Amino acid sequence: MSEHAPVILDVAGLALGEDDRRRLAHPLVGGMILFARNWENREQLAALCAEIKAVREDLLICVDHEGGRVQRFRTDGFTHLPPMRRFGELWRKDAKGREGSGAMRAMAAATAAGYVLGAELRACGVDFSFTPVLDLDYGESSVIGDRAFERDPRVVTLLAKSLMHGLLQAGVANCGKHFPGHGFVKADSHLEIPVDQRSLKAILQDDAVPYEWLDTTLTSVMPAHVIYPKVDSLPAGFSPRWLNEILRERLQFQGAIFSDDLSMAGARKIEGRDVTFTEAAVAALGAGCDMVLLCNESVHSEGGKSIDEMLDGLAEAQARGEWRANEVSEQRRLALLPCGPAVSWDSLMTEPRYMRALQQLP
Repeated sequence: MSEHAPVILDVAGLALGEDDRRRLAHPLVGGMILFARNWENREQLAALCAEIKAVREDLLICVDHEGGRVQRFRTDGFTHLPPMRRFGELWRKDAKGREGSGAMRAMAAATAAGYVLGAELRACGVDFSFTPVLDLDYGESSVIGDRAFERDPRVVTLLAKSLMHGLLQAGVANCGKHFPGHGFVKADSHLEIPVDQRSLKAILQDDAVPYEWLDTTLTSVMPAHVIYPKVDSLPAGFSPRWLNEILRERLQFQGAIFSDDLSMAGARKIEGRDVTFTEAAVAALGAGCDMVLLCNESVHSEGGKSIDEMLDGLAEAQARGEWRANEVSEQRRLALLPCGPAVSWDSLMTEPRYMRALQQLP
């Protein structure tokens, strides 16, 4: 069987146990995602990341670290980054008699935020953050809300590109989410399956536009656990129509595609049928995802039993030919690992670029 390590999983505590090491060494595991429960302080986080890399150097250490209310590490020196809406608000505030000066300041501030975010994570051994949010702010979605930059897709595109520029300066890849757009629906896909009744034309003219304009800049994308019934009866993350026909072929996206968390309510049913984590993972991989996330099962299931069941199930499904290892997917995963050496925390604190970036945050 060819190599393809599509599973991103998590661990329960502040250090690795034997079961964690065994799972991370599994040939189908390509990385892990950190949560606030895995954080005590910088020294502990750096030690945990070193433990993970000791299992396998190419494991991708990820985190949801966007700024605002979605920021996993907030103490022991980590900068409290503003929610993305703050940059959108800054965009609209021109200095007197200087049209467009707000936009220029907002882009500089977003780049500064990307650099601070990426450099602080890398100084502790974290490789990658699932950011930026490209959803449009319709003022409807409680789960998106101030995580979105703005309502205007042009503003979202330029601010996201600025943030990604800052991440890149720190050697960190990026992830646009939640394709093709989660901002229009009120429902929270963590708790239920949202349904967006708009036409494909309406979505492509509005919510999906940043993905088209950023196709050469985005290194990865995460689809929404949202159903768009006028396009497909399947949630976007399980839909070959959305991922292959629209994202890959029509919008020409070349990077990696992550499933959103398969333990969310929005991923527990496919076309009205309850599915196991294995079935959900096979469906996501078959639809065009390169990697699948299974989060919080290390604490929600007895000793992480459901993680083992999914890994065993995926290996069996692969042996039966229900999904095929994809060499291109594996290359996309490896391309998300950081480039260039990380700056240590102590060096970062006196680095001129970092100090200037802190001054530019709104």
